[in-house]
Amino acid sequence: MVKSLTMNNWAVIKANGKQYKVEEGETFTLDKVKSQNDQISFDEVLLVKTDKDLLVGRPLIQKAKVTAKILGNYKDKKIRVVKFKSKSRYLKTTGHRQQKTKVMVEKIYSPN
Repeated sequence: MVKSLTMNNWAVIKANGKQYKVEEGETFTLDKVKSQNDQISFDEVLLVKTDKDLLVGRPLIQKAKVTAKILGNYKDKKIRVVKFKSKSRYLKTTGHRQQKTKVMVEKIYSPN
């Protein structure tokens, strides 16, 4: 799939210690979010690009916000973790499945 070169509104947000570039109407995944309702708001906005201007925060943009709708929680694919020590006959294999949340961005609020 080819993305269009003309992006209208997009932002860089900080959630769970990671940064994500998001657009309006886009779906993305992040680490599991504990929320009672199906709406979530990201207040830590680092950068906002609109049709007219580009706002860069130092480090955050005041009064900027991104609202999103939680589509659901799921488990990521399983990874295998192997602990091995040579010459001592030690081998231990475990697995891990990270819990993720799928989110769709509804609106990017700019302070201007």
